[in-house]
Amino acid sequence: MKHSKIPVARSIVALCVAKNINHVVISPGSRNAPLTIGFTHHPEINAYSIVDERCAAFYALGMAQQLQKPVALVCTSGSALLNYYPAIAEAFYSDIPLVVISADRPIERIDIGDGQTIRQKNVFENHILYSANLYSEIVLESEATDKKLQQKQFESQKHNEREINLALNKAIEGAGPVHINVPFYEPLYDLVENVEVNPLQILPEIKERTYTENQLEAYAQLWSKAKRKMIIVGVAQPNAVEQQFLEQLAKDPSVIVFTETTSNLNHPEFFTRIDTIIGPLEKDDNREELFKMLQPDILLTFGGMIVSKKIKAFLRNHNPKQHWHVDPKKAYNTFFCLNKHFEVSVNSFFAHFLPLTQKIESDYAEYWKNTKKKRQVRHEKYMDEIPYSDLKAMQFIVPAVPENYILHLGNSSTIRYAQLFKWKESLKIFCNRGTSGIDGSISTAVGAASVNKEPTLMISGDLSFFYDSNALWNNYIPSNFRIIVLNNSGGGIFRILPGNKNTENFDTFFETTHNLKAKSLCEMYSFEYEAASSSEEIEKTMQHFFEASEQPKLLEIFTPRKINDEVLLEYFGFMRSEK
Repeated sequence: MKHSKIPVARSIVALCVAKNINHVVISPGSRNAPLTIGFTHHPEINAYSIVDERCAAFYALGMAQQLQKPVALVCTSGSALLNYYPAIAEAFYSDIPLVVISADRPIERIDIGDGQTIRQKNVFENHILYSANLYSEIVLESEATDKKLQQKQFESQKHNEREINLALNKAIEGAGPVHINVPFYEPLYDLVENVEVNPLQILPEIKERTYTENQLEAYAQLWSKAKRKMIIVGVAQPNAVEQQFLEQLAKDPSVIVFTETTSNLNHPEFFTRIDTIIGPLEKDDNREELFKMLQPDILLTFGGMIVSKKIKAFLRNHNPKQHWHVDPKKAYNTFFCLNKHFEVSVNSFFAHFLPLTQKIESDYAEYWKNTKKKRQVRHEKYMDEIPYSDLKAMQFIVPAVPENYILHLGNSSTIRYAQLFKWKESLKIFCNRGTSGIDGSISTAVGAASVNKEPTLMISGDLSFFYDSNALWNNYIPSNFRIIVLNNSGGGIFRILPGNKNTENFDTFFETTHNLKAKSLCEMYSFEYEAASSSEEIEKTMQHFFEASEQPKLLEIFTPRKINDEVLLEYFGFMRSEK
């Protein structure tokens, strides 16, 4: 097997393989040649070539999201590395393990005017779990006899091996991004064969904390006495919670469970559409009385970021007496009333906590379940009456998505529309909610699709799609990949915000209107292209869009630019009436 002549490059490859990091996304460059040579020649490494570093990073993010283990990224020196930052921030807040490996110039070449050189040391320090800054290595020829030089090289190599271990272990243990910065002297392309590579190995340690009965007893007593308990589930992997615990919570008359599309958690008694409960209350004449009826005594949260702005506003204005968050890693004070962080997995928490609790008589769950049923009737009635719009298009898309698809949703309007519908329970639903940016949603979905046998659908707004269209510039998109683009000629979600919407300034700098179409991109990237501009055309296209094909497919749905905000804003007013 061929190896780079540079020892540190060999160590990085060997340690990645030893720790089961065998998917590597590489962007072309010269300074990273030793790493590229090592990874691409190793039989246990699956290497992917993605030119655009920003897309490459989100592509790796999508892979790691599905594989549930670290994926490595490799780039050359200079500004190439900075293009990773949006995906690194997303990985940091979404607890997705990425291993960023950047080539660099030796330290004496920094800030002297050398090309393709920036200050790469600790460049991601605000959004990284660990930064390993390795020492430069001078490759010694076999006949070299300078003992001091040999000792210096030995010490440098051992330092590097330790740092590489610590970084890779942190990605595994902490489920987040790490950065390994590797300075290389030239020559960069020299090879050696059949070299024994045995770097120092430090094994990762994944320890889970447990709570004793004594530690949980006081909280169990509070829980057992509270007549109004609310559970909110943020972003979560499919099957994150054992069914036995879901059943127990569903049968408790004092508990209501709010989930979101990204929670991947289903039960017929749970509330899958938070905004259809909160939104109508905001418009009710008796809203304060209703808000007090909904206000929980105890709020229990788990999972990642919460999409619904309405539940955030409600709980920030109507604080529960207790807010507990369950997560082995972190707890955000989202509602400004967090007073307990249980640093364990959700299943471990429920397994030890629920047996200590007792049910209490309450009409809390029953009242809001009846409200939920009434909201569903109003939702269906409203959807039948609205004109052609983004929301109407979603009405046709949702039931048409086949069972067992992996569904990725773009941010901004797409994820918020999705929150208003009930999706098939067999779907696995994802969205980049760590930073909620539109910048890499297509790349993430493509990366996810490349490592999954299940077919994948990406639903995106037009700005998100065009912003990240370089995501289609690779050779790894499977033929069962599908994209639906809702093209309303701009950032229509900004029309929902207060302010003067009918001005040239608004059109240019907020809504950013355009006349772009995806057809030419599909021709360039070998996608089958279809378009729809009415409810009838969407319904007709949906009958065959998900059928097997030799190429991936994209459906562009054109909707009106100026009516969507009115349709959405009137939705919650209409839902308020229960007659």
